[in-house]
Amino acid sequence: MTLVPPPFDPELAGALELIKEVISPGMTPEDIEQIRQGPGIQMLAELDLTLDGFFKAEDRVVPGPVGAPEISLLICRPTVPSAAGPRPVVYHVHGGGMVLGNNRVGVDVALAWAKELDAVVVSVEYRLAPEDPYPAQIEDVYAGLVWTAEHAGELGVDPDRIVLAGASAGGGLCAALALLTRDRQGPRPIGQVLMCPMLDDRNDTPSSHQMAGLGVWDRTANETGWTALLGERRGGPDGPAYAAPARAEDLTGLPPAFLDVGSAETFRDEVVAYASRIWQAGGIAELHVWPGGFHGFDGFAPQAALSQRTRAAHLDWLRRLLDT
Repeated sequence: MTLVPPPFDPELAGALELIKEVISPGMTPEDIEQIRQGPGIQMLAELDLTLDGFFKAEDRVVPGPVGAPEISLLICRPTVPSAAGPRPVVYHVHGGGMVLGNNRVGVDVALAWAKELDAVVVSVEYRLAPEDPYPAQIEDVYAGLVWTAEHAGELGVDPDRIVLAGASAGGGLCAALALLTRDRQGPRPIGQVLMCPMLDDRNDTPSSHQMAGLGVWDRTANETGWTALLGERRGGPDGPAYAAPARAEDLTGLPPAFLDVGSAETFRDEVVAYASRIWQAGGIAELHVWPGGFHGFDGFAPQAALSQRTRAAHLDWLRRLLDT
């Protein structure tokens, strides 16, 4: 039976028409290096990380996992001293399908939150596949979290008010990080914001088939990313949960989660299933499925009405989380 894809939001469909000449939904292994060298990544160097002077931004090199290279953390702190004591932290993990990006990717979203919430942003850079396959990524992300918690006093932050946040591969790594730090009895985040997260290496949901060849990230691109990360283990019987959180058998004891996804994207069904399993495990989750949204739509078309609603929902959830 042919699966008919759900329609895109009309405003977002117009945005897709504008970007389709430069972004193909079906990334292959041969495309990775070209995309890395493309203008999208290069433009990140021009970001105003201070938001017109609100933040002081610095890059800090800190110890990585045992036996592995050091990692880079982008640390953005408000320039005005806090009158209310240590600030909360948004620990940001960038997207890029496990094969692209750096700690500037998507950090503008976290900085906008932090300006509203009087928070600090720590954005971690991790090694990329296929040059560095699993578990390099999750181990780097974990090492950065541990360093942040251990240096809370120096950073002026509260180690008990760390929020994990990421989109796409970054959302998947945040979900994996919540599992790993629970199991290692490491720092305990107060919440996790999983935006269109990349959760399941099996790549065989109805939505992955519906959206083949459509949007900005389809099942061809998904197979490329997961295979770069896991090699021959991708989609097999022993997929590791710290790479693909959908594989985790135990979702108890996790911090409250905000999950969102577009109705017209590859990851829709795995995100909905993950939220359902958190509830089934007795956990706390808020799920939004944005009608007509494609993968990462609010980043590609931030002025669209649906994008504005999406970003308002993120901020509303974070406010409620940090006010409790």
